[in-house]
Amino acid sequence: MPNQTTEKIYYDPISVAQRTNQKLHLVNSRDKREVLLHLIKSYTDLHAVVITTTKREADAITDYLNRQEIHTVSLHGSKRAEQNKSAADAFEVGEVTVLVTTDKILQSLKLSKISHLISYDLPIEPEYYLSRMAVLNEQGEAIALVSETQEVALLDIERVMRHEIIEAPIEGFIPASEPDSTTQPLKEKSKKPRHRKQKKKRTTKTEIEEKA
Repeated sequence: MPNQTTEKIYYDPISVAQRTNQKLHLVNSRDKREVLLHLIKSYTDLHAVVITTTKREADAITDYLNRQEIHTVSLHGSKRAEQNKSAADAFEVGEVTVLVTTDKILQSLKLSKISHLISYDLPIEPEYYLSRMAVLNEQGEAIALVSETQEVALLDIERVMRHEIIEAPIEGFIPASEPDSTTQPLKEKSKKPRHRKQKKKRTTKTEIEEKA
């Protein structure tokens, strides 16, 4: 009989996402492009898909990376079907290092060689994030760049996924408050986002009696 142990059993989006190799980087919005470039340059044999929430941002990131001599193409709904197909084919055969696209187009692509899937923006709907993990198909690594304005979206994703994404600080990019934020800047590199603070210790009955 053929060996069945390597066959996948759980195909639902949540379990697939839980088994996917994931991590996040806390960054300031103004530093996102520099962090993205840093990551791309730090990996060997890179074959990355970058996901944004808007077509304009996809084009802007593509222009930025190409100016940094990173062979990049963008795919989105404002381009002709033949343009998107040509770009996807170039990525598949390795002629292009980085492909930048949106959630809507990502789901229509049949990409099989993704080393890193980078969420430049987190989606508002957690289901879109789960769909991104499904495209990665438990191969390669999923990376999320999370700014302060996206902490709520991150919390929603982790709640739906029932899994906390590991935080990995990047040396030289310490997240601080945005210029227009009313919160205090982060003074320590190890400080967590607001929703990742440790839960308050519950007061026991004995402690209550001692205080009485």
